[in-house]
Amino acid sequence: MKLVKLFQWLLSVGLALTLCACGGSSDSSSISSSAEISSLQSAVTRTASSEESISFTEAVSEDDSSVAEPNPKGTDFTVDDIPAYTGTPSVVINNNVPFFEPNEETTDAFQHYFDLDNLGRVTLAYASLGPELLPEGERGDISSVHPTGFENESYPWIDGGGGMVYNRCHLIAYMLAGQNANPKNLMTGTRYMNVEGMLPYEQQTDDYIKKTGNHVMYRVTPLFKGDDLVAQGVLMEAKSVEDKGAGLQFCVFCYNVEPGVAIDYATGLNHTDGTIGAGGVTGESSAAKPEAEQPAPQPAAPAQDAPAAAQQYVVNTNTHKFHYPWCSSVSQMKAKNRMDVTETRDSLISQGYSPCKRCNP
Repeated sequence: MKLVKLFQWLLSVGLALTLCACGGSSDSSSISSSAEISSLQSAVTRTASSEESISFTEAVSEDDSSVAEPNPKGTDFTVDDIPAYTGTPSVVINNNVPFFEPNEETTDAFQHYFDLDNLGRVTLAYASLGPELLPEGERGDISSVHPTGFENESYPWIDGGGGMVYNRCHLIAYMLAGQNANPKNLMTGTRYMNVEGMLPYEQQTDDYIKKTGNHVMYRVTPLFKGDDLVAQGVLMEAKSVEDKGAGLQFCVFCYNVEPGVAIDYATGLNHTDGTIGAGGVTGESSAAKPEAEQPAPQPAAPAQDAPAAAQQYVVNTNTHKFHYPWCSSVSQMKAKNRMDVTETRDSLISQGYSPCKRCNP
């Protein structure tokens, strides 16, 4: 509004002065040449540019639709560039260097959530995070938001969240920006992606900001195949601004998968893939799926009755339990208690180790 009023004022001044010139006034203060009119127009343009730069900080406020959205260059990384899932929750992209342009980096904190697409899917979250945006209270209720493909089912081996396969995943975590039930910032993400994939990077970012008081350019991009309602995962990018990435920098893709669960990304329906436990699916959507559907690749977890063969396990020498390497318990294990081994299951049991009840090796 400031820009409009200023423009109107300058225009009225210009018009009045021009009329004086047309009337043949000999007053030296009047505009008597096209060059002076041009100069006035230039002043209006320069003032508009200044006002637009002020408006940019307003543009990043999620409830301000009166100004244009920030428009980062984005990346050339597409769903076709996603490396095959090999059993780890995330993978480094572009040598861990984010795709930000130098002119995007700013110490002026902002956050912006781009509009849902024509299928109602989340598209992009973009921010310069800093201590100004860190929330002080607890996260509020987000159950009112129903992102695309949110066809939830429970499985007995999924830890936390009532065993539900899906979480309402924040693109930019509440701990970083204080967003609650913002539908532009919540997507259907597996418990595995939310906790094992995204959370470690969110915690790194939070720790860095709290420790330094610096700012971090931050962008999260969900990647969908075609018209799928559930994303294949998210590209997470971050770069600390004041120290030019020396303190924090990453560029990773987090896989939207859940060990032991086959997901139909087109609809969000899901069922056990038979590699972990037995049963565990609740609700009508657990019905057998058409044979033509091909579930997303899942971690190699042999059936309990498969022929004994040596494979990689992680042993906790303190609790005397052994786990698959992708098990969420492994990330919580103290380094001094961790031992990576290549053994048969029977061999570990004979040595006094017991299988983890979470990943059922």
